[in-house]
Amino acid sequence: MASIKDVAAAAGVSVATVSRVLNEHPSVSADARTRVLAAVEALGYRPNAVARSLRTDQTRTLGLVISDVLNPYFTELARSVEEEARALGYSVIIGNADERPDLQDHHVRTLLDRRIDGLLVSPTDGGSPLMLDAVRAGTPMVFVDRWIPGVEVPVVRADGQRAVRDLVAHLHGLGHRRLAIIAGPAATTTGSERVEAFRAALAEYGLDLPDAYTGQGDFQAESGRRVTEGFLDLPEPPEAVFAADNLMALGALDAIRARGLRVPDDIALAAFDDIRWFVHTDPPVTAIAQPTGELGRAAVRALVDRIGGLPGESVTLPARLVVRRSCGAPSGGTPVTNRSES
Repeated sequence: MASIKDVAAAAGVSVATVSRVLNEHPSVSADARTRVLAAVEALGYRPNAVARSLRTDQTRTLGLVISDVLNPYFTELARSVEEEARALGYSVIIGNADERPDLQDHHVRTLLDRRIDGLLVSPTDGGSPLMLDAVRAGTPMVFVDRWIPGVEVPVVRADGQRAVRDLVAHLHGLGHRRLAIIAGPAATTTGSERVEAFRAALAEYGLDLPDAYTGQGDFQAESGRRVTEGFLDLPEPPEAVFAADNLMALGALDAIRARGLRVPDDIALAAFDDIRWFVHTDPPVTAIAQPTGELGRAAVRALVDRIGGLPGESVTLPARLVVRRSCGAPSGGTPVTNRSES
């Protein structure tokens, strides 16, 4: 295996120059950089990452703690994070919190013990003091999708308020008046935010959101099934159900079918977080799509900025409504601004 001395000899430069090239130091001339990179390629040289980390106090490793690896939204988010990190010369270690605050904190502690350069987190709740302690200790951190109020780090997320208003407008235009929501955990920012956006959108049409039409879920399919069963047992069931994430929507669909009911003939169904499966269900599910890939890439860039001593910018990207047939839309969907059809 080639050593850094072999690379230096082949390129006709010093070992220090090779090191500066590999660490992207700006003081190296273009000619020397070209010769070193050519020698690296010809010899198949691979730097010793462990030794380099001891010299630079960096491991070129990022930590990512996601809320639920089984949720397709977070799976896609993790993939985009890994791809962007790799493009910037970093590796990623992923921890799955499984929507459990204790497991989330376990992964955070483990990653910090492994001397990661920075940490991306989608928090499972808003009460963990560990995040604040890590930030105070100087750990570069960025929140993605969710955030913890009071912890001053960049937040990369999607804004779904406009898309939720579009959804309510869509449902209202189809004649639905009794609208219900399967909410996510109130302790999460996304859980509370989506309920409030739905309530505010209903108010624009003079509609209330009764307690009976607000079911508490946990971003898991079983809770979507349980809450929907409760809706269907009401003396006056809702005409449409909005699940605040994709897994709860799948649970709702199971509950509706178990009663021998049909979507959208007997009840309409929509979801937050579009997933590829929704185009294959019968009928395809209307959903609010987040720009998941863009969020992951932006989160990595913000974190790398933090690692480099820059403040890192919060990023908010718009979500959009994707109209399909699960709410009773006419064939071909309803063409309106900021909506797309699948």
